Amino acid sequence: MGKIIFLDVDGTLVNYENEIPESAVRAIRRAKENGHRVYICTGRSKAEVYQELWDIGLDGMIGGNGSYVEDNGVVVMHQLITAEQCRRIVDWLHSRKLEFYLESNNGLFASEMFAQKAQSSIREYSKRKGKPGAEQATVATVFPDMVYGGNLYRDDLNKVSYLLDSYQDYLDAREQFPDLENGTWGGAGETALFGDFGVKGITKGNAISCLLKHLGAKQEDTIAFGDAKIDIPMLEYCHIGVAMGNGGKEIKEAADYITKDVDEDGLYHAFVHLGLIEASEE
Repeated sequence: MGKIIFLDVDGTLVNYENEIPESAVRAIRRAKENGHRVYICTGRSKAEVYQELWDIGLDGMIGGNGSYVEDNGVVVMHQLITAEQCRRIVDWLHSRKLEFYLESNNGLFASEMFAQKAQSSIREYSKRKGKPGAEQATVATVFPDMVYGGNLYRDDLNKVSYLLDSYQDYLDAREQFPDLENGTWGGAGETALFGDFGVKGITKGNAISCLLKHLGAKQEDTIAFGDAKIDIPMLEYCHIGVAMGNGGKEIKEAADYITKDVDEDGLYHAFVHLGLIEASEE
């Protein structure tokens, strides 16, 4: 068995316009030809992994920041927020008048006023990510397949993301839901735009460990690529951790190697540097 490669998606495999650099596709396909396995390891649920990504030739995925593991169509592990936890979350968010969306492998399901209330946060998030035309971003363009009016009491959830009116909302959520993994995204600390709930104890690193057991593979054969703080457990767990040039300070400090930006053929250059492919294989 060759190396087992784990790729974060947003900011690593795809750029901030949700485009896959052609050099990344070429690098992944050639690495697979050379006997390596390639998995995405992402905060996205399966419903957000579009066919364009599968068409690259991925061996499988880790989704929901580690709650779901799939290998060549076989579900290896899937840990869900319980129906009772979901009901508590939805009722609490409604009581706080905080808009949210539920993330499952079957789709993204938004609260009643999410599209209207999330507009400014989505534009700010797009701006921070350096997306051209961020001022024109809409919830519909960022979440084109979002479901409105669907059932919000569900038993198929990987995660829940919610709009923060203030950082205090996250602090209160953490106190209210000690049985869940509580996090934020869209900024650090007081600048965070969203809070999220996940299955307690779930990380990308834990999920990789689960997949390796399924494959009968060794930790020393793993390589991880990421750009954000949520990717740090993955980089720390894998034998080699690579940070994208567009990544944040914390993940670069945790990495063994820093490659170029996602839009500067970062994956391709790292694959060459690590000997996964030859530079002449362009």
